[in-house]
Amino acid sequence: MLVSDDVFRRLTEDILGGVYEPGEKLPTQRALAKDLGVNMASVREAVKRLEQLRLVEVRHGDAMRVADWRTSGGLDMLAHLLFRAGGLDAHTLKDLMEARALMLSEAARLAAVHRTDDQAEGLTQTAERIAQAQDAQAAQALDWAFYATVVEAAGNLVLTLVMNSIRHVYFQRADLFAKVVDDHQQLAPLYANAARAIAQNDSDEAATATKRLAQAQTERVL
Repeated sequence: MLVSDDVFRRLTEDILGGVYEPGEKLPTQRALAKDLGVNMASVREAVKRLEQLRLVEVRHGDAMRVADWRTSGGLDMLAHLLFRAGGLDAHTLKDLMEARALMLSEAARLAAVHRTDDQAEGLTQTAERIAQAQDAQAAQALDWAFYATVVEAAGNLVLTLVMNSIRHVYFQRADLFAKVVDDHQQLAPLYANAARAIAQNDSDEAATATKRLAQAQTERVL
């Protein structure tokens, strides 16, 4: 790990953990370098990354101040909130899974209206492959492919970008999300129901079936 990565991680955890409150001045970069036992270049690089995440505000002629990440942060904060201090934050995981179920449900509602024949066929085939998957690893990859197709079929750019952000978190620690496909053979009919409703252009049933599937997965993960 680069020294700047370690500095960035430590400062991020301090800010997210409340060691530094929103609006509070951070120590100068020189003071941080001395306290952390690193050079100034490592601190400057870490501060740039903190700025990009909107965790700190750096103004010319003023000290670095901690930003209120709850009002200024974006989806790129997810991974840092989820994997704090080397562990998994249970509250963030719960929020993520709840939001996932809501998003995928509404994506399925749109997909039932906008999907192409190829996308409908792809969802049906993926649902069948999940039922036949020989192991959890294969089922997990197919699970992602299923939902990625749902979001693609929805034809909504913002949902696509949200899905991209979730993908980064998901595959960064895929092992922690393996439970989404626990007993994937039992989940197979739920995938099939969602795929069928989207293929039949039944938007209400597509939303209901997909939410039922996502909630079943949430229960497994939590």
